[in-house]
Amino acid sequence: MKATIVRQYELPNLPSASGIELVGDTAYIIGDDSPFLYSCSAQSLAPNAPLALFETAHFSSGRIPKDRKPDLECLTAIVSGQETALLACGSGATAAREQGFWVDLPKGPGSATVQPLSLSRLYAALRQVLPSGITLNLEAAAATATELLLFQRTVGAEAGNIVFRLPLAAALECIRHQRDVPPVQQQTFQLPTIAGKAAGFSGACTFDNKVFITASVEDTQDAIADGEVLGSFVGVLPAPQPVGKATLLQLAHLALPDGQPYRGKVESIVVRKALGAGRYEALLVTDDDAGGSTAVLIELHTA
Repeated sequence: MKATIVRQYELPNLPSASGIELVGDTAYIIGDDSPFLYSCSAQSLAPNAPLALFETAHFSSGRIPKDRKPDLECLTAIVSGQETALLACGSGATAAREQGFWVDLPKGPGSATVQPLSLSRLYAALRQVLPSGITLNLEAAAATATELLLFQRTVGAEAGNIVFRLPLAAALECIRHQRDVPPVQQQTFQLPTIAGKAAGFSGACTFDNKVFITASVEDTQDAIADGEVLGSFVGVLPAPQPVGKATLLQLAHLALPDGQPYRGKVESIVVRKALGAGRYEALLVTDDDAGGSTAVLIELHTA
């Protein structure tokens, strides 16, 4: 498996990019300390006007302070018939991070509509099935035709990284209408390391009936505090396996065009197109933990 950067784009006035999704010719991006949903051309990345998800008095500096931010880390498209919506979710690492937003996208000219969501009921259920001592810290979401996948990033522990799998229709009823939490299945993964530090899930998307994922390595033992970034990985999630021992993931270490390892922190992924058998063109977004964001165009060889 190989992942090589083709081009990098600056994303000015878009702080702390944390999730990206593609709907038609538009790429949608969230930032973990921003009140806006950003959008741009999926090809040129020319920006459109941002959409306010919520009102806040704490964005005057261009970033919501860490202790107040909703930490929107998860973004996925939900397709139902001819309708498409975006689901954005907080990480759940603190009480302030248990909110989300449902964004109905217009089929034609018109404005998107935003529905605030409380995720407390769902997140309480996820905490119940986490290993003892692990802080809930969701970093990505992806929707298949039948499931909602939520990706737990675990730091400072040997419990690995977990994918929570929920039946899609029932999960959306729980999230949007506060219905009962559906049964939760989980699968634990062991991710590769850099300098002895294990990677953690950071992004996910679906394309071509596959779930593509990113993972990054930070030198930190805390689910909230940032640490030195050592690099990032890209790959494909394997098919579900029986619950048991953690599955070892084979991922590609993201590299610069000259073959040297990329040292940035990748936060999310969306696949733009297939280039051939086992070859894909994907857009990644990155966060430098100081408010800066970039988009990275890569070529991924999965075979």
